[in-house]
Amino acid sequence: MLRPWTGRLGALLLPALLLLAAGCRENDVPKPAESPPAVAAESPPTEWLIETPVPGDPNRVWTRPRSSERQDDRRRMVEVLRDVYGLNDPPVLRAMQSVPRHWFVPETQARAAYIDSPLPIGFGQTISQPYIVAYMTHLLDLDPSEKVLEIGTGSGYQAAVLNEFTPHVFTIEIVRPLGERAIRTFRRHGYETLHVRIGDGYQGWPEEAPFGAIIVTCAPEDIPQPLLDQLKPGGRMVIPVGPRNTVQELVVVHKNVDGTIRRESRMPVRFVPLIREKDPR
Repeated sequence: MLRPWTGRLGALLLPALLLLAAGCRENDVPKPAESPPAVAAESPPTEWLIETPVPGDPNRVWTRPRSSERQDDRRRMVEVLRDVYGLNDPPVLRAMQSVPRHWFVPETQARAAYIDSPLPIGFGQTISQPYIVAYMTHLLDLDPSEKVLEIGTGSGYQAAVLNEFTPHVFTIEIVRPLGERAIRTFRRHGYETLHVRIGDGYQGWPEEAPFGAIIVTCAPEDIPQPLLDQLKPGGRMVIPVGPRNTVQELVVVHKNVDGTIRRESRMPVRFVPLIREKDPR
């Protein structure tokens, strides 16, 4: 069971986590002259790949890259998730242990890659705090046969974690340089089944719908109807919802088999707003 705000540090961590969640990415209009910083992933290579057939499609290969680098740092990060936050979800903890976070951060931030904090990735955006990545993944409760849609690729780290659960990961990023850099990182490290689109995430990815799960890493004021339409009956959506520049709520949306919607509020958070193309604000 996950205990977001209980335990010996719960009362002290709530204000800090609200602040940290505010750094969880990603969709802001970039300044044209800015270039994304080089990521640490451009030097350390993938050491080996776990390759298995894609469930239901034996002609395709599901690849999960692996590296022995910084195993102790990853282990300590996972211990914080388990012992401080009470995240007792073995598959999620294994995924967080398996995906090298330092592949997805700028070279200047590589030493801090396994601290439980968001880190800047350029364009005023960040790679999300590990706890937020783990908790939202936990809430999705993914199955290997399911398609999952992510709105807000950012660094690519969340998508790589999702790839540990299913080979059917589709992710959309509105900031072109970030999306292009994520594509390069995925290609370098052998993420063969990740699909990236650069564009307006509000509209989802109708050509690939329906999705068994949708994760949104930036906050709209209301749940986008296109995403509800693209959610499969029986599916789940994890999304922060609320006004800009204030505390929002992290919501789990369940689409029942009859098409009706049920929503559960999980915790207060503060995410950057979901920015749309030609957004006047």
